[in-house]
Amino acid sequence: MRAWITRALFLLVFLGAVAAFHQSRQNRPQRVQLADENQTLLVGNGTDIETLDVHLATGQPEHYVITSMFEGLVAPDTADPDKDGPGVALSWESADFIHWTFKLNPKAAWSDGTALTAADFLYSWQRMLSPELATDYSQMLHLLKGAEAFNQGKTKDFSTVGVKAADPHTLEITLEGPAPYFPGMLKHYAWFPVPKQAIEKHGTMTQRDTAWARPGNIVCNGPFKLKEWRLNHFISVDRNPHYWDAAQVGVKEIHFFPIDSYETEERVFLDGQLHYTFTVPLAKIPLYRVEKPAFFHQSLELATEYYRCNVTRPPMDNPKVRHALSLALDRSALVDQVIRSGHRPATGLTPPRVHPDYAELKRLHYDPEEARRLLAEAGFPGGRGFRKIEILTNSSGTARTVAEFFQESWKKNLGIEVSILQQEWQVYLDSQRKLSYDIARAGWVGDYMDPYTFLGTMRSTDGNNNTGWGNARYDELLLASTREKDVPRRLQIMQEAEGVLLDELPVIPIFWRMNSHLIRPEVQNWLPSLMSHRCYKAIRLGPYTPLKTAP
Repeated sequence: MRAWITRALFLLVFLGAVAAFHQSRQNRPQRVQLADENQTLLVGNGTDIETLDVHLATGQPEHYVITSMFEGLVAPDTADPDKDGPGVALSWESADFIHWTFKLNPKAAWSDGTALTAADFLYSWQRMLSPELATDYSQMLHLLKGAEAFNQGKTKDFSTVGVKAADPHTLEITLEGPAPYFPGMLKHYAWFPVPKQAIEKHGTMTQRDTAWARPGNIVCNGPFKLKEWRLNHFISVDRNPHYWDAAQVGVKEIHFFPIDSYETEERVFLDGQLHYTFTVPLAKIPLYRVEKPAFFHQSLELATEYYRCNVTRPPMDNPKVRHALSLALDRSALVDQVIRSGHRPATGLTPPRVHPDYAELKRLHYDPEEARRLLAEAGFPGGRGFRKIEILTNSSGTARTVAEFFQESWKKNLGIEVSILQQEWQVYLDSQRKLSYDIARAGWVGDYMDPYTFLGTMRSTDGNNNTGWGNARYDELLLASTREKDVPRRLQIMQEAEGVLLDELPVIPIFWRMNSHLIRPEVQNWLPSLMSHRCYKAIRLGPYTPLKTAP
């Protein structure tokens, strides 16, 4: 009897302890609740970044962190991030869209308190264009008169490039041809200023991967400055007191978390550890769209998901093989039945809405019979003799799902064997740069509202090409488009160039993207953007709202 009573008492104590533990967990403030009180924004950022050097960065995760710390002449407008607002420049003007004058804000400064002047832009653009630095985005600056010749080492005299400082707060720019969209380009970090005083303290102007962009050394000019960077854990930035518009910066800090598993990120969000997710697991999108509209957000994105073909490796060097692979893919089935996230099947490289008078080309479709015919013409009837090829992709679950759809489609429709290799973000990017792949997942988000932002990446000399493909006619057409003053004629030239690209298919466009995110209800002024621009200084955090009570 005594033993039974002892066991019963023990069980009661145990159950009481379990109940107390669960109650303590329920009463424990969530991370976002404490962050709301401290005005700290918690953001999922996909993967860890490669670098904070503005001129060496290339990825979207880098873009999101860098644009919190640095600012160009033009910045995302606080009411509409896709519109052009004042950045370092208070105003700008051009009578012919070739000659531009930018008036800089006298209050503009670096985070170390040093004044930011027109000379900083000359230094930065010279660094960006220096062939010794070998940046992926240098070709974006080829719009400047004389920039391409300097970038290619044909001259070492930077004064031949079309930019000069008329005075400390006036920047005069001459372009190769008319570009009404030029101010919008300047929101891309390739055009951002970099601090000469910090760069040359830790190396030379054109030395790569020096310590200037590391914690404790980096100097920036945006609304936030680097506070801490813990590799594979988080990056934190806090308010920059020397920012010209510091009084209008809302939150005190932003923490960027590299979570490359979409399912893990979702769990972290639902557990109250994030305000914003980088994306949403594919299988959950229909559920969230219907049942959780309070914190599920979707918006159009000026972006194309495509797969690169390494044309230096047989059999990918044969255009008939590339067309066969494309024709064997049912893009509608992929986006409607597998991904189910609102994406649109791509019929060309350039997505809709890039320019009101540029109609997307409708050249890509599903035709497995024609795919088999082309593969046979290429010497591989029924897939016989076709070596096993490998799809390279990053480590996200979505990437794996799409790659498996390709694998199944090409086996079923063409009789070819395909394997899948997933790599971590930095390794995956490096493999593409080195052409160490057969077929690789890729994509492009428009940097400004013009078809050239997509077509320019496939020039034979562009740092973002990464396929080994080049076509003299394609390059000639794109060059002509930068010189053409008549807008309809210019758009016609670019459509002809895109036709050349789609004839050879060094990249296989798959779909035009839709963004999906989970955002907590207390986050205010997080506005949708076709080009994934964020105006961080406009974001505010309201009172904490438990998700279960969200309207």
